[in-house]
Amino acid sequence: MIKEPKITLVGAGPGDVNLMSIKGAKALGKADVVLYDALVNEELLSFAPENSLKIFVGKRAGQHSMKQPEINQLLVDCALSYGYVVRLKGGDSFVFGRGFEEIEFATSCNIETEVIPGISSSIAVPALAGIPITHRGLSESFWVITGTTTSGKISNDIYVDAKTQATVVVLMGVNKIAEIVKIYQEEGLGRLPIAIIQNGSTPDEKFAIGVINTIEEQVLENKLAAPAVIVIGAVVSLHPLFQPILNSYEFVDAE
Repeated sequence: MIKEPKITLVGAGPGDVNLMSIKGAKALGKADVVLYDALVNEELLSFAPENSLKIFVGKRAGQHSMKQPEINQLLVDCALSYGYVVRLKGGDSFVFGRGFEEIEFATSCNIETEVIPGISSSIAVPALAGIPITHRGLSESFWVITGTTTSGKISNDIYVDAKTQATVVVLMGVNKIAEIVKIYQEEGLGRLPIAIIQNGSTPDEKFAIGVINTIEEQVLENKLAAPAVIVIGAVVSLHPLFQPILNSYEFVDAE
């Protein structure tokens, strides 16, 4: 007997399996089907019943195995055919995860839905690396921006945020680092601190810290690639690895 169809979006967090919520783990434990993305730590699948159907629908920049409308339809088909479906997505489903599109489509098909938030990499990865994204006297706000829009171009918001003193966290932007550097240099912020963290919260984490003027060289030296989180702003100077840089450069903030 097929269960009543239901779809739950579960945010898997930034990578470390221990950073997924207890509520998310409980949802996985009841799943008949799990659809999971490329950025999800596959160890989390062990929380699902052994006999549950696990379907990889990996989505990564330039390597999408399924188009979004196909995933939307697959979610609905699985719910109607098997019952309880958990859609497991990296970070938080509603932070550049297209989660609302999936919920909206399922709702239009009269399927019950639920959202279980996840810890967004935009906040967790800098924190785990020792960088606060706000700090009294340095940053009163932060922006979270996608580095690459659906058109493949850099977000126009980066041109705006480069004129502020806010901490800027860029997701999906490591392949646009040259353009980001140019935008900040044109604002006279070549010495503004910046960090790039690849595979944050996992044993494969890589890290580069410097200033706008030098970060491209460090990306090449450290062989950094996606997925990575970029943090730009004065708060990066609080990291211990920035102290030697402070001794080499006259630190200039965003004023």
